Amino acid sequence: MHVAIIMDGNGRWAARCGLPRTAGHRAGAKAVNLVVEAAARNTIDTLSLYAFSSDNWNRPPGEVRALFALLRHYLLSQTRRCLEQSIRISIIGRRDRLDSKLLKVIQHSERATAGCTGMQLRIAVDYSSQHSVIEAAKSMALQGPVDPDRFVSHLAAVDHSAQPALAVDLLIRTGGEKRLSDFLLFECAYAELYFTDCFWPDFDASAFKQALQEFARRERRFGRLPPAELEVATHG
Repeated sequence: MHVAIIMDGNGRWAARCGLPRTAGHRAGAKAVNLVVEAAARNTIDTLSLYAFSSDNWNRPPGEVRALFALLRHYLLSQTRRCLEQSIRISIIGRRDRLDSKLLKVIQHSERATAGCTGMQLRIAVDYSSQHSVIEAAKSMALQGPVDPDRFVSHLAAVDHSAQPALAVDLLIRTGGEKRLSDFLLFECAYAELYFTDCFWPDFDASAFKQALQEFARRERRFGRLPPAELEVATHG
């Protein structure tokens, strides 16, 4: 099962608490730890987290620096824990605009966990799904006749994903907004969408379990009729 999360609401959580936005991002990083552990306990195959979109470069430079510092700290502090739980780390998205210190930490975490066989943890940084799809299409075109069956592999290469990701089964967005915001648009073609007003720093293992329970109640049809309607359509 592939679960993707748009981690939204750090800044509004901080404002509600009378704190600076950076405090909200620090609280959000703690929530990441809780949810990663909860996902591993629930035998999730792949967990994709939207940490920094390509549009987030438009935020104040100080906030951008703080976000990248938090990412470095997370990777440095959590890579060993991921190793202990056999969680493989991949940072997906562009890398040409990241600074060398962050790139070095990313490469270390990916190499260190490359042999892990448990959950795949994908953290999207400087990520734009539209950019990824366009670049993957360009890559295919350069290699001759287009083969749609190989598109997922090209997309994984563009995104620096450790391996081609499965289609997203459940997309969770915290913070009350109801949009995909350029996150995994191709992979979310048949994803079940779960929106919650809960700000990301307050999203814990219990909230994650609630989202999974709601997903379990959904009937996924993929364009097909449910069994009862199919019986009527066939024999009616």
